[in-house]
Amino acid sequence: MAGVKETPRQKMIGMMYLVLTAMLALQVSSAIIEKFILLNNSLELSSGAANKINQETVLKIKAAVEKSGNRAADVAVMKQADEVRQITTGIIGELSALKQEIINVAGDGLKEDGSIKNPQEEEKVANLMIGGGDQKNGKAYALKQKMNEYSQQLSKYSPQKFQPLALDANDDPIAQGKADQKNKDFAQLNFAQTPVAAALAVLSQKQTDIRRMEGEVLNYLAGKVGAADIKFDRILARISADNKTVVAGTKYKGEMFIAASASGITPRMSLNGSPVRVENGIGIIDFTAQGGQYGKDGLVRKVLQGVISFPTPSGRDTTVRLEQEYFVAKPTYQIETGTLPPLYLGCANKLSVQSPALGPLWDPSFSADGADIIRGSQKGRITIVPNRSEVLLKVSNQGNLLGSEPFRVTRVPKPSLELRINGGAYDDRRGVSASSARSIQVVAIADESFKNFNPEDAVYRVSQIQVSLARGTRRIAGPLTLPGGGSISSLASSAEPGDRYVVEILGVQRRNFQGKTSEVEMGKPTLPVNLN
Repeated sequence: MAGVKETPRQKMIGMMYLVLTAMLALQVSSAIIEKFILLNNSLELSSGAANKINQETVLKIKAAVEKSGNRAADVAVMKQADEVRQITTGIIGELSALKQEIINVAGDGLKEDGSIKNPQEEEKVANLMIGGGDQKNGKAYALKQKMNEYSQQLSKYSPQKFQPLALDANDDPIAQGKADQKNKDFAQLNFAQTPVAAALAVLSQKQTDIRRMEGEVLNYLAGKVGAADIKFDRILARISADNKTVVAGTKYKGEMFIAASASGITPRMSLNGSPVRVENGIGIIDFTAQGGQYGKDGLVRKVLQGVISFPTPSGRDTTVRLEQEYFVAKPTYQIETGTLPPLYLGCANKLSVQSPALGPLWDPSFSADGADIIRGSQKGRITIVPNRSEVLLKVSNQGNLLGSEPFRVTRVPKPSLELRINGGAYDDRRGVSASSARSIQVVAIADESFKNFNPEDAVYRVSQIQVSLARGTRRIAGPLTLPGGGSISSLASSAEPGDRYVVEILGVQRRNFQGKTSEVEMGKPTLPVNLN
């Protein structure tokens, strides 16, 4: 493994594996077959020696646990060591059984002197390990999965993460650079055109790797046993915070720790009576700062009370208490809007609520009594749609209420009405010639202030008018109903100087920011057009 210091024996085994891999690509002679047999025997001896060493490590762990009084933490380590031995024995046994099957099926069994009858056989090895034709149903495929699962299982017992044991050619550092090998899977790479003797050496090498990995994990577990026996000559408790001053509604972050620690113990920590998560002997502090009675400077003093407990060799706990002060700053925010005051009833009133003090921590949420809230695309930008005469806007940050803001709500001002004759504005001081007036239109003009602040809500139209021709106190023609305006030629033929047109507005509508149209209560105002 990268970064792992290897013993001379491990280096020798690695070199032997390189030689084995290179030899598999060659058309082997009987002399080379003998070398494979010798290599396999050497690997089996090495694996057996590693097994004895690993068993001795387990016995040392059990002796240390018993000597320390069978403490719960040490007993748990001993149980893990037994589990590692158990799963290792299982995979080693499967490899040994597979080796025996290769000898019996592909190698035609053993001679009376114990040697393999047919160590050069290749086709039977391929059929057994890869499968016939293109089936890929040989035993090497199931073996690959089991060996890689073993690597994953072993990684649970150690901080070291083991790489898969069975690699395809494109993951194998030796084979991936060779054009004739790089597209092969694990089974093809190790057992295609491979004689019995070489196949046995491949599996023996995997057994050696497994014993090495087992030994590394057991050595790690052995180092954990008895770690609580370390004597501390000085204990210092500390809280390290990112900042002593934080804004209410933001996170207070820091670390609580003892200056001396050991990998074999895990201190128990609490802060203000609540447990603290401990990682590698360090307590991780993460909570939302709460405000209170702020002083003139906008700060309130707070105190953290921490407790750290850890076991001693006697089995009793030692407890250290500490205090750390910090200050919470009062949060502030600013409301920017063109409609403050007031808000318009049922309209889109756009607000921008920002907090320079919180900076990147500003992540507001809003609710309101008496209005609907529509969130904008940017933080702090909202649209308020009032449905009552008063609105109370509540501003929160990361779930913490910062404040409430009252708004008064004003009804939408009614539009003014403008009369147009022949497309131009009518001047009631001058009147209009009886012979020239041919069309009448009335338009609704939005209040200028309302239109400036709420242009999307200030869209009006006169939906219907009635036009009559009057002379003195009598109506002599009409009424003529028009959709906001149109031709009055049918009335103009009867018009004389001194007459007047009487225009009655029957309906005015407003379209809001959502595209919804509503009737504007205007009564039924009338507008005269004097003819001369």
